[in-house]
Amino acid sequence: MFDTHELGRRPGALQRLSRSVEAPADLGIDGVIGVPEGSPVELDLRLESVMEGVLVTGTARASAEGECVRCLEPLRQEVAADFQEMFSYPSDSSDARGHRKEAADDDAEDDEDMTPLEDGMFDLEPVLRDAVVLALPMQPVCREDCAGLCAECGASLNDDPDHHHDAVDIRWAALQGLADSLGTGEKDNMGGAEAGVDEKQEK
Repeated sequence: MFDTHELGRRPGALQRLSRSVEAPADLGIDGVIGVPEGSPVELDLRLESVMEGVLVTGTARASAEGECVRCLEPLRQEVAADFQEMFSYPSDSSDARGHRKEAADDDAEDDEDMTPLEDGMFDLEPVLRDAVVLALPMQPVCREDCAGLCAECGASLNDDPDHHHDAVDIRWAALQGLADSLGTGEKDNMGGAEAGVDEKQEK
């Protein structure tokens, strides 16, 4: 939680903050890449007081860990995420019974885009989570020229760039199988013919 009391409600007032916080759980893309829970996230924030509330602009920096989608090797990647969020002041409009008056339709729509301050405090975790997840790569690679793994045996092509297999052209594979079967059939026929000749000679 961050406190805005020092900023005050005077429009135009500014406050800059730099803070290190612990990464929350599940800050990333499940099974792909993410910031480990409890690892430091460096925040540089700019708080600006405006008529409606406090406009928070900032940058989050952290180290994400994951697995290369090509060679499956572990990787670590620095990530920087920019974000901006408006936190609104609580409404002072209320009726005689203390109930909040109904806002106009356009005001209600504006309120949907703002998160209310709670006793001058705001929680940055939801904003931070959205910004960092969007900044992470959907298909992380250990390096841009990663060659990946051999599709046939799974060997790393980064370790052995000349690795290859002598593959039979699939267009000839069916004919090769046919030739093998014909060769076997001809041998069987020849064997049968030779046996017939021998029987005649014995007679």
